[in-house]
Amino acid sequence: MMVDRKIFRDAMARLGAAVNIVTCVVRSGPVGFTASAVCSVSDDPPTLIVCVNRASRLNVAFKESGTLCVNALAAGQQHLSGVFAGQTGADMKDRFAMAVWRTLVTGAPVLQGCITSFDCSIAEVTEVGSHSVFFCRVMGTLIGPMQEGLIYFDRQYHSIGTTAARRPAIGM
Repeated sequence: MMVDRKIFRDAMARLGAAVNIVTCVVRSGPVGFTASAVCSVSDDPPTLIVCVNRASRLNVAFKESGTLCVNALAAGQQHLSGVFAGQTGADMKDRFAMAVWRTLVTGAPVLQGCITSFDCSIAEVTEVGSHSVFFCRVMGTLIGPMQEGLIYFDRQYHSIGTTAARRPAIGM
């Protein structure tokens, strides 16, 4: 017996997830989208998955690029989520102009000031239902400054911090 699609989507809304901007470079320049469907697979070799809707025009771009970077947003970067989700109507050039970027190993754009970035080569793509599942070999990482992260839970954004970041300094 299959679970009803609406019930499944409502249940998944209760599964909190980091908010990420996933980027790559194609002939026309950098492209990117907002994603919460990102997950660790293995640390030997370091591998993660990114799920991309097959109907998205960016799906082919990422397949052709063969690389991508997952940039986990800090709470203060929430506005970029809507921008890269296409909610503002900004074209790719304008989207990327709203932040500072650099590169690591693959040349995919790495967002400055985010929580962490995973610079990857795409090792394998599997088609599952409405999405392509990209298995990504991590080629480089950048760990940002300690700050609150951004998650999406119950169809809303929430800031999240570490216990260590909330503890008062000892001996001061």
